[in-house]
Amino acid sequence: MTMRLNNLSPRPGAKHRRKRKGCGESSGHGKTSGRGGKGQTARSGGSVRLGFEGGQMPMLRRIPKRGFNNKRFTADFATVNVSDLETLFESGATVTPESLAERGLAIRKFAGVKVLGDGELTKKLTVKAQAFSAGAKDKIAKAGGVCEELPLPVIHHKPKTTETK
Repeated sequence: MTMRLNNLSPRPGAKHRRKRKGCGESSGHGKTSGRGGKGQTARSGGSVRLGFEGGQMPMLRRIPKRGFNNKRFTADFATVNVSDLETLFESGATVTPESLAERGLAIRKFAGVKVLGDGELTKKLTVKAQAFSAGAKDKIAKAGGVCEELPLPVIHHKPKTTETK
């Protein structure tokens, strides 16, 4: 048998009929068109957010939370790019978290400062920070500067007490 254009057809199961909703009861999708009964979810544009239970306390809030979460112990760094150091400091300067705060960078309460490698650096700087990206270390070293890592501040957490009064 030779292959001709009139013999070509899609593979079995590749094509599906379109669901004809609301076209009478015999279509299988008549009356409510697969939307259930009446109410908010039956209306066009009407829906409730994920997990909403009609004002009842949702399942996610009813179940007790258990287990360990490490988020409380993560170090949140204020980020400073190499391009910021280029514009704010003159050659031979020493960059510290305090000097960055004076110039308007790293002003919020953070665990420390992390220097990132976005931009170019041509000035020789001594940069003191809690963390450096690999790109930032390379760019500071190529410009003849020095990277000094400062220790992370110790965060003391109050232990939970299980005593009852």
